[in-house]
Amino acid sequence: MKKRFKKWTYIEGDVPLVHYGPVNNIYAIEGQFMDELERGKSQLVAHHSDETHVFYLPINKYPYWNRSSGADHFLLSCHDWRISTVTSYLYKNFIRVLCNANTSERFQPMRDISLPEVNIPSGKLGPPHLDKPPNHRHILAFFAGRAFGYMRTLLFNSWKENNNEIQVYEHLPKNKSYSESMADSRFCQCPSCWEVASPRIVEAIAAGCVLVIISDYYVLPFGEVLDWSKFFVHVPSNKIPEIKRILKAVPINRYLEMQMRVRQLQRHFVINRPAKPYDLLNMIFHSIWLRRLNVRLSLLSS
Repeated sequence: MKKRFKKWTYIEGDVPLVHYGPVNNIYAIEGQFMDELERGKSQLVAHHSDETHVFYLPINKYPYWNRSSGADHFLLSCHDWRISTVTSYLYKNFIRVLCNANTSERFQPMRDISLPEVNIPSGKLGPPHLDKPPNHRHILAFFAGRAFGYMRTLLFNSWKENNNEIQVYEHLPKNKSYSESMADSRFCQCPSCWEVASPRIVEAIAAGCVLVIISDYYVLPFGEVLDWSKFFVHVPSNKIPEIKRILKAVPINRYLEMQMRVRQLQRHFVINRPAKPYDLLNMIFHSIWLRRLNVRLSLLSS
């Protein structure tokens, strides 16, 4: 891919609406991706439109659109906007790389790409890695966060601060560390927020914690190359009161295998600048490349 795949970024548009994105905090993957392409050091950047496989759209419609009716163009966004509101002729073909990978809002996994949400602290490139071996993890399952959205409300109604094994906090006690608590846990609960994505997924992977995805319509990232059944437990909304029973029913050998695989997964959810092979930015590039391989320009333009 790195030898052949080329991307063109349109230069039109004014900062900050175009060509600018946050490189820290909850939507930072958007800015990190944009900055990686626009610094001009990536070998994936095309120097002429004729050698381009995909065109990166900061926001508008551009002159190379017509060669594929937009099917070789992509837009990347981590903000909480509803993908069903996109204008119909734009929605029809172009590739959307979105944190809000919600199938109930017309996200289409065969064409669209699920973008991991990463909360990037200032001066860093991701959450801390505090991986601990399984025999040092004394908490069955952990979550701490605000009661934003339907899924978290259900989680709090069933488990908020009422069980030592299923630890759920809206406000973490002062004597507890958020990152250390994840590293002390066998399972990390990742409920959807206002939208389906959550930065807890990348944080849990960094902590070597087996994921508990609490969501009804979320499409996990990089499913075309990752078999997520080996890394996580899925809990739909109607099973939230049964989380403890579900997790305790996981055989120890199965848990150890899943935890080992989560540790193997870590290199794919690390941001490097510049990007390195198999890291998070290159996983995004690879997903775009795979979607582009599905596009036959001659058929679309005929």
